[in-house]
Amino acid sequence: MDIQNLSAVEVTHLIRRRELSAREALASHITAIEQRNAPVNAVITTDFERATALAAEADERTARGEPTGILHGLPMTHKDTFNTAGLRSTQGSLALEHHTPEHDDLQIARLSAAGAIRTGKTNVPEFGAGSHTFNDLFGTTTNPYAPDRSAGGSSGGVAAVVASRIQPFGDGSDMGGSLRIPASFCNVYGLRPSYGVIPMEGATNAFTWLARSGPMARSVEDLALFMRASTGPTELPNPSPLTPADFGTPLPNLRGVRIGYSFDFGIGMPVETEIVDVLREQLRVFEEAGAILEEASIDFSDADEVFQVTRAYDFATGIGPLLAEHRDVIKPEVIWNVETGQRLSAAELISAQAARTRLEAATQAFFSRYDAFLSPAAQVLPFDASWRWPATIAGVAAETYLDWMRSACVLSATSLPVIAMPGGFTSAGLPVGWQLAANHYRDPQLLQWAAAYEQATGFAKLSPEEVAQRR
Repeated sequence: MDIQNLSAVEVTHLIRRRELSAREALASHITAIEQRNAPVNAVITTDFERATALAAEADERTARGEPTGILHGLPMTHKDTFNTAGLRSTQGSLALEHHTPEHDDLQIARLSAAGAIRTGKTNVPEFGAGSHTFNDLFGTTTNPYAPDRSAGGSSGGVAAVVASRIQPFGDGSDMGGSLRIPASFCNVYGLRPSYGVIPMEGATNAFTWLARSGPMARSVEDLALFMRASTGPTELPNPSPLTPADFGTPLPNLRGVRIGYSFDFGIGMPVETEIVDVLREQLRVFEEAGAILEEASIDFSDADEVFQVTRAYDFATGIGPLLAEHRDVIKPEVIWNVETGQRLSAAELISAQAARTRLEAATQAFFSRYDAFLSPAAQVLPFDASWRWPATIAGVAAETYLDWMRSACVLSATSLPVIAMPGGFTSAGLPVGWQLAANHYRDPQLLQWAAAYEQATGFAKLSPEEVAQRR
């Protein structure tokens, strides 16, 4: 049995049926880390001793016929921006090099309660800032499909372990594309859910709305499994109407779905020609599945202001106190973002709220005509991993480290649920990805549409080795 190519749904099903033990699943997982992690540097902290004890306990519960969670016995690493009780949680920063929390973050606690077995942590850019995973503490995470290229970020470590077949799915987060860009770069799926579906804790701002927790996986069915384990209410502000029951196995269906698509987001956004060429060939897949396609875009003219001001404010409130104590070890991009937030004026905050109101009106005007918005997930192909960030995007000079992430950032500003989907490969074997957005809290429908596209393409089933052999 090739355990590492199984989905999370398959692994947990086999464990429940006693056809696979949690110990066997864990041993396979650990071997995969030992054999596959070195070229990509995705897993940066391990917790194998504790995991071994938990796997033994899981098998004992199975043997006794006791009730188990939906992730019972499934081994997985966690993104290092999440706090894990008793295990170093650094956010990729020297400022938190020795930080060992006493409590799990809500996301980690829910996965654990569902039966997942923690085996370690995956790499992130410092404080999750920038969609390229490197830091001074652990180094750079690279792409399983091209080990000299970026895996994206900030969930780059998660994307790399999923694409490398170290584990079937993982937990990520997304403020400005941190799930979608690494998913696109690494040929996997990534879901940025609607606000509050998976509540995010904010120690200094419980009302923050821009960042989201969400899953990354090699199948849409596994995304739904993750959502069943993670969705739910909390004492934090949480207006979400969705429950775990809303995330059953997605039934593939694109028939009659009206999709507006754009390669430049209606604002002349630069996107590398090779990305557009690969994705344009895939438009027929949606049409053959029964979707109705029309070139059209949400009006994103207010999105940049909304994203930039909100992000700066969130960085100032969340990281500002650490910057005051550890400025000498924090990277310049984070310092810039925090200080931009600290300099915000009342007039700028008022203007951003007005812009967000206009953007929401524009978004609802779009959804009065269409069910979904389809666009490239990333503006650039996976780039040289030695770069801090791309200096140009399709020949256009970047002014800040965020400019090449704009394709994801403008959709973050709308607060919509968005799924990143594999869209094929370039002639050099580099992955290319879509992002598909639905209206607020239509996350389950989004998964159904993605499942239909997955059924027609199967790109995520192609491992790095298989893609290399096809070239």
